[in-house]
Amino acid sequence: MLTRTLKIGIVCPYSWDTPGGVQNHIRDLAEFLIAAGHEVSVLAPAMDEENLPVYVVHAGKPISIPYNGAVARVLFGPVAFSRVRQWIAQGDFDLLHLHEPAIPSISLLACWAADGPMVGTFHAAAKRQKIIFAIGPILEPAIEKLSARIAVSEAARLTLTDHLDTDAVVIPNGIYASRYQEGTPQEKWQGNTIGFIGRFEEPRKGLSILLEALPVIARFAPDVKVFVAGPGDPKEVEKQIDPQLRHRFSFLGKISEEEKADFMSSIAIYVAPNTGGESFGIILAEALAGGACVVASDIPAFEDLLGQGEFGGLFKSEDPTELAKVVIELLRDKDRRENLSRAGRLRGQSFDWNVIAQRIYSVYEMSIVGSEKVKLASDTRSWNRFLSKDDK
Repeated sequence: MLTRTLKIGIVCPYSWDTPGGVQNHIRDLAEFLIAAGHEVSVLAPAMDEENLPVYVVHAGKPISIPYNGAVARVLFGPVAFSRVRQWIAQGDFDLLHLHEPAIPSISLLACWAADGPMVGTFHAAAKRQKIIFAIGPILEPAIEKLSARIAVSEAARLTLTDHLDTDAVVIPNGIYASRYQEGTPQEKWQGNTIGFIGRFEEPRKGLSILLEALPVIARFAPDVKVFVAGPGDPKEVEKQIDPQLRHRFSFLGKISEEEKADFMSSIAIYVAPNTGGESFGIILAEALAGGACVVASDIPAFEDLLGQGEFGGLFKSEDPTELAKVVIELLRDKDRRENLSRAGRLRGQSFDWNVIAQRIYSVYEMSIVGSEKVKLASDTRSWNRFLSKDDK
């Protein structure tokens, strides 16, 4: 696959050293393309310039802005624009792949700065953002420069059409499915166990919904245990847990990819109680590939990923009572758990990078047909005027 060798520039809008699904997607795609023989350079902001992979070019230190129910660490402004232009001028790229070019970030700056084959991938699934209205008149002509548009889910595609009245082909996020198939069940995580992985201090990840459901779950499954992995300080979360149930919670901190594979193959149920703002759900795809029985809130992206319940259990978002009901039913019904696990494993294979990268590469090929290489845009005066006003 991927027969023609390309020089590909990928732009990451968010801080490289902050955990996130977009960063993980870009990292995995870049490394897959490099392994396939392509030359790849990723431009990204980062707080720590020293420990970046060799294929990542430091664009500068990001700033934090509220976005889509979380805090996004992005880079924008005249200095960043100058660095983006320098990277493009030196890159001699056949194609640019810009992630989240519809938010104020270096992806949008690259879209302004360049002419030639450009692919945009849209990850966000959100209500209409005020920021879009603020920069809409100058954003839309920039987005029109894209040769092709990709959305990582139907929810992300609908967000794009709602915000900018344009469309995209849906290509989901990729995972290394085989890595999760190789997990070894660990006794310490087996039994009537529930797993959760994510930035648990972030409200939209929904850990509080699981906390509210636990007393009911524990009443019907007295030996239930909950394992929470991911970055964050557990002290504040522990205060929210019923003192009589705290012994059922274990906070594991960050875990490696190998440990994650073992984790997914061990737990009885993986719960994703996210309340919104998710466009795909990489962790759900990983859980499916790893053989976990998945229970998730019925937000559009998760409902689509789980095939409306064919590949995992669904509960009404932000409803701890319904979450408890679904979990209790599955803990009591081992056969149904195993059936969902088997169906989920097959579903997880459809997100493997061998499948996803080929689909992305096909978009690359269509974008560069009959086109010259990427070059600096001949006229950036309007963008420079906008950036100058933004910087004041």
